[in-house]
Amino acid sequence: MNKISVVINTKNEEKNLPRVIASARKIADEIVVVDMKSEDLTVKMAKKLGAKVYTFDKPVNYVEPARNYAIGKAKGEWIYLLDADEEISATLAKKIKDLSKSSKADYYRIPRKNIIFGKWMKYSRWWPDYKIRFFKKGFVSWGDEIHSIPITKGKGVDLPEKEDFAIIHHNYKDLDQYFERMNRYTNIQANDLIKSGYKLIWKDLVKKPTSEFLSRYFAGEGYKDGLHGLALAMLQAFSEVVLYLKVWQEEKFLEQTITLKETVEEFGRSGDELDWWLTESSIKETNFVKSLPKRIKRKIRHGKKT
Repeated sequence: MNKISVVINTKNEEKNLPRVIASARKIADEIVVVDMKSEDLTVKMAKKLGAKVYTFDKPVNYVEPARNYAIGKAKGEWIYLLDADEEISATLAKKIKDLSKSSKADYYRIPRKNIIFGKWMKYSRWWPDYKIRFFKKGFVSWGDEIHSIPITKGKGVDLPEKEDFAIIHHNYKDLDQYFERMNRYTNIQANDLIKSGYKLIWKDLVKKPTSEFLSRYFAGEGYKDGLHGLALAMLQAFSEVVLYLKVWQEEKFLEQTITLKETVEEFGRSGDELDWWLTESSIKETNFVKSLPKRIKRKIRHGKKT
């Protein structure tokens, strides 16, 4: 029978480790923990819980640079990547075991159930949040860029978009954790933008956050997640503001002249986009005949088809 290695990258995860290793035991023939220089009891606890423990020596603040190293330490024919704040449900575990015995693919994308501020985010672009996590060794690898898309070969298959087959992701538990992670990630993302040759365009401080909010709250139907959806859309938009201001900071706060007219015009364009989504959302709440006046008005103002 093909063996499964569960691979977990860690950094200061002593609080999450008992849960994630208990979860890994549902499917694992071996559990490999690759630690990224934790300053707490993560390493000691991982060894005590029976994992094979290795250290990734390069200083990193995010997981991607250590992914391939961790996979290389695994002995199983199949690899299951599990983050320290995730767990595998009983139904997903059974599915993974079945696939390892008679697979028709080389890698699988698995939906992820994000629990944020105590709520499963079913909309807001947080679901189904597919991730490549189960694959034959040698068929998937990662680049070093933050949130990089895995490099694959062979045949891939998506598991059904169902809660039973989802990874449970205990994402942001509170605002302190959100802001800590946002600060860390935006530092890395700003550095990547600068390396790519990007120079701050002041209009991006309006366009990027607006686009992020609208894509999550309206296009991603975040309003169906209630206050959580509104709050997360606003937080993600704020993250975009911080990101581009950090680029500006690295440019030594280089002055840019902006006229009042330019500012009004840029916010006006963002307002038009918001108005389009407000109209579209209102149309969804009415039938076609009742929505015709709104559709005609929208076509006149925005040039959109009814």
